[in-house]
Amino acid sequence: MLSKNQLGFLYMFLSICAFSFMDLIVKWTDDYPIGQVMFFRGFFGIIPIIFLIPRTRFKNFYQTNRFGLHFLRCIAGLIALAAIFQALRNLPLATVTSITFAAPIFTTILSIFFLSEKIGFYRWAAVFVGFVGVLIITEPGLSNLNIYYLYPIIFCVGMSYVAITIRQLSRTEPVWLISFFFSFAITLIGIFSIPFGWAMPNLIDFSLLCLIGLLGGTANLLLSQSYKL
Repeated sequence: MLSKNQLGFLYMFLSICAFSFMDLIVKWTDDYPIGQVMFFRGFFGIIPIIFLIPRTRFKNFYQTNRFGLHFLRCIAGLIALAAIFQALRNLPLATVTSITFAAPIFTTILSIFFLSEKIGFYRWAAVFVGFVGVLIITEPGLSNLNIYYLYPIIFCVGMSYVAITIRQLSRTEPVWLISFFFSFAITLIGIFSIPFGWAMPNLIDFSLLCLIGLLGGTANLLLSQSYKL
């Protein structure tokens, strides 16, 4: 039997794999407005969630006593998602991915204040080594920096707060409900972006946009389960 930490690691690894494929497709479909891509991410991301809702909860699956925290999780997630999509449009995929490796640094710091978690020497050492690794991979240089480098950092901060809120919500809320509210929020934001111009996709691009949602929805479920454990 795997321990909770080992299961959490497994879910996180699978989540990262799914998110990586999603990011790659987002990079491929950069001809479409971000709002349109977000709609597909949200709408088709609900599909994997539906299969996890218990039959006894179909009529009232949306009920919760922690709407405020769900709202904060959605806001932080929307900011992070918009930031990473913008970064993927304007920076090399490898660069964006490398910078987002800094997210655990922010998560570790926030967990002290929001979750009162105690961080031992070895975890701080791992965070430090990880930060050095990010610096080495990205090869920062003032001549190469531009405004778009801020977006992966915004993503890291947003996702770190998302991790905190998921940890708090998972004490009382099922994973599928946490993921549903987020995918529903993305869908609404995407719909509101229609007046700003959408492009009609061909069959191949439509399939890729749908795949963004399916991968993103699955990855979000895995991520939530990982943080719960």
